[in-house]
Amino acid sequence: MIEVFKTNVENSKQAAALLYLLQDQLPSAEINFDLEDCDNILRVKGNYFCPSNIIQTLADYGFECSVLVQ
Repeated sequence: MIEVFKTNVENSKQAAALLYLLQDQLPSAEINFDLEDCDNILRVKGNYFCPSNIIQTLADYGFECSVLVQ
């Protein structure tokens, strides 16, 4: 399963902190940010995860995140 999210994460320091949190929740998933993209993409690839949990995790730390419809 691969999910792509649009975020308002603006810099690599924010992204690194969020990656740490998300990797703790989803240790077997591949997670990365593409801050070069206009939508500040967060990509998550794993066997199973709940997109709403990822959205909530970012929201808990003051960031906006939504599933990017392709």
